[in-house]
Amino acid sequence: MEEGKLIQKLRDLEALFAGATTPGERAAAGHARERILDRLRAFEKSAPAIEYKFSMVDLWSKQLFLALLRRYQLKPYRYRGQRHTTVMVKVPKPFVDQTLWPQFERASAELRRHLNEVASQVIEQALDAKGGEVEEREQTQGALRFAASSD
Repeated sequence: MEEGKLIQKLRDLEALFAGATTPGERAAAGHARERILDRLRAFEKSAPAIEYKFSMVDLWSKQLFLALLRRYQLKPYRYRGQRHTTVMVKVPKPFVDQTLWPQFERASAELRRHLNEVASQVIEQALDAKGGEVEEREQTQGALRFAASSD
């Protein structure tokens, strides 16, 4: 997938969560951020902001989540001693449930799919061999263990 297509897909996702249902609304997706901000302001009037703790699985997810928070003028933070993949934010529950988290999950899946595709191509080209899956065997005896770090 080309980067341009991924960028457009992420923008389309925002339009979807902004409530763009008709072709004309989707064409005017440039206003999606404003509609989502309006929704957030309405939720702030009707529901209290709750402190949420989000634990991201990797730095890509964290970057994406921080970008979404900042796009919607939310202020992410973490407490001293928390992991670098932890993100805290105060936000109304309906906004998290109906907009923020579903949009993050969909965008994260698209980003992960793109990154996996790029990584596979790079590995295949650089090493002139496919990575893929490994052969499955019956276990006979213990083996030495090594763990790859994601940092």
